[in-house]
Amino acid sequence: MQEFDPHVLEEKPIPPPEEFSKKARIGSLDEYHKMYAAAQADPESFWGEQAKLLHWFEAPKKVLDWKPPHAKWFVGGKLNVSYNCVDRHLEKNANKPALMWEAEDGSTIQYTFAELHERVCQFANVLLTLGVKPGDCIAIYMPMIPELAIAMLASARVGAVHSVIFGGFSATAIADRVADCKAKILITADGGFRRGKIVPLKETADAAMKNCPTIEKCIVVRRTKEEVAWQEGRDLWWHELEEKASKENIAAPFDSEHPLYILYTSGTTGKPKGVLHTSAGYLLQCTWSTQLVFDLQEDDIYWCTADIGWVTGHSYVVYGPLSNGASVVMYEGAPDFPQKDRFWEIVDRYKVTIFYSSATAVRAFMAWGTEWINAHKLTSLRLLGTVGEPINPAAWKWYFEAIGKNRCPIVDTWWQTETGSILISPLPGATPTKPGSATLPLPGVIAKVVNMKGEPVGPGETGYLTIQKPWPSMLRTIYGDDERYAREYWTRIPGVYFAGDAAQCDKDGYIWVLGRVDDVIKVAGHRLSSMEIESVLVSHPAVAEAAVVARPDEIKGEAIVCFVALRVGHEPSKELRKELMDYVANTIGSIARPSDVRFTSLLPKTRSGKIMRRLLRELATKGAVTGDTTTLEDMAVIERLLKAQADDEE
Repeated sequence: MQEFDPHVLEEKPIPPPEEFSKKARIGSLDEYHKMYAAAQADPESFWGEQAKLLHWFEAPKKVLDWKPPHAKWFVGGKLNVSYNCVDRHLEKNANKPALMWEAEDGSTIQYTFAELHERVCQFANVLLTLGVKPGDCIAIYMPMIPELAIAMLASARVGAVHSVIFGGFSATAIADRVADCKAKILITADGGFRRGKIVPLKETADAAMKNCPTIEKCIVVRRTKEEVAWQEGRDLWWHELEEKASKENIAAPFDSEHPLYILYTSGTTGKPKGVLHTSAGYLLQCTWSTQLVFDLQEDDIYWCTADIGWVTGHSYVVYGPLSNGASVVMYEGAPDFPQKDRFWEIVDRYKVTIFYSSATAVRAFMAWGTEWINAHKLTSLRLLGTVGEPINPAAWKWYFEAIGKNRCPIVDTWWQTETGSILISPLPGATPTKPGSATLPLPGVIAKVVNMKGEPVGPGETGYLTIQKPWPSMLRTIYGDDERYAREYWTRIPGVYFAGDAAQCDKDGYIWVLGRVDDVIKVAGHRLSSMEIESVLVSHPAVAEAAVVARPDEIKGEAIVCFVALRVGHEPSKELRKELMDYVANTIGSIARPSDVRFTSLLPKTRSGKIMRRLLRELATKGAVTGDTTTLEDMAVIERLLKAQADDEE
């Protein structure tokens, strides 16, 4: 595993803008190094000090109890997650906007912290009236509407464990997740809106509940006002329950390790994998990382575009920002509805200062062309972020220039559902950035790129990304399957957390994440990172986005198949196909020459913006897609790819 990734050694660090550093929470690399060294020398004192960011009903007696692979953080402490996100801001910021929601049709609702508090209290009382007790599990299957965040905060308030199920999942996927966590209540909506069409959520929930014997009540938000099937005694309207509920509710104290939520990782087959996060450590690291990574200031208007159905929405739409008392923008719909400038229209209207989106969304913006951006000012923006997948240098530079107008630092963040919060990222006022690198681990995080023996690899060599010591927001187990938790994360390389990502570390200690270990292609015995090939393709002036997969090959073992979306103004052709094959071979080496390049207008993605390479692998291997497509945002993409393949074969 010692392939060189050429872009690592080429990039020169881009220093943070001077004006930004002057006002930043962490204003220099020297300051970062001091903080990092202090955390490394005495991690328990460091995290004990950070714990003061939260409101405690009872202070912790011990910072960490670590019996590998199990951690307990802030032992003996008692707090309430909902209180930290809402109640504690009422004294100073009762009238500050907490949640600024925009529907796909352009209608808006704004909640101040006082108004959000009122609604969270009412819904907490609804749950108590229905007999919900601490530790009970509540499944939430909803569109991106304020009630989703309210349901999460109300669950946390009464000590229930929430399991948010992404609003694009099928009935089977819902039933699997509900069965695994034994949820008593399902919260849904009559439907949601996506690109002007109604998504029939209640209908899908009804189909799921046929196989969910643990569900006692189904609470339904009236969103579309369409008629839905109704089961008397089981189904209850949210608004009717809320009208009868008191607006006062005292937040109960819970143990620091009280379970907060279970989140099932996307694309699971067979038994779902429920990642369990607990209260204090998770909330603390989300709160702290939101402050540092986004350099959060009192007057920021913060927008993370993630769907709350994924972990980014949990940590950086709901818990991290609200715990900091930030004003959060939340949007219901698609980025290209009714037009491809919807995001930029929202940025200008709300005067968004911090914009956090997926790397794949950035590549889509590139593909759509700058005319959609140039009609908007975007002068309010001061910081940009990316999440979800490594961002290739060409897309990073485009983002910096086209959206950030060469003045907004970019925080390219690495973390996972399992890590709970960001672990590797630039600090925008301190870290010189290199396009395509997540740069350096945050203070308190010991990240190393190693071989399977656990030995650090040399600069420019590919290894496995590991986290060497426990951290507060880490998952505590896989719900109901502790053995799998130990096996998947802590025994591959004994004693350290195995992230499952291939990575490189350069001479400056910067970490370059290359993608999942299972996204490594083996051509004639040579290991090639699919991320590396994608990065080269996207650096070609005709290419907006690329996904690279392997198909079996009798001679080479595996052959490289590239799916490519072109920028505006470029058309597919045999000449361009050959040019791209040559371009990859000339940049990386002849061993990396693709066997096939297939053109597509769009790549198949989840609504969180991740490219579904698994489906592309099926397409390249079998010529058809038969696997689970419940997380796919737009089925028409697969239909178009199949048609393009048939046309090519003719």
